[in-house]
Amino acid sequence: MPRKPVYEQIIDDVTASIRSRMLHPDDKLPSIAELCEQYQSSAWPVRFALRILEERGWIEVHQGKGSFVVPKPPA
Repeated sequence: MPRKPVYEQIIDDVTASIRSRMLHPDDKLPSIAELCEQYQSSAWPVRFALRILEERGWIEVHQGKGSFVVPKPPA
């Protein structure tokens, strides 16, 4: 079975962590550099995943501060 693209793995992992309450509202996600290291990836897929997570209402990205779980994530 082909492996999922890195950005999909990140999206799946972050949403699963929020749903399982491993990540709570207002928790800060790891930095782009940390996610790149964790997923053995370049910055592009990480940024793409964060943008999709933000568009879907899971996180808020604050320039210069980081990415945070929204106070009321989608069900």
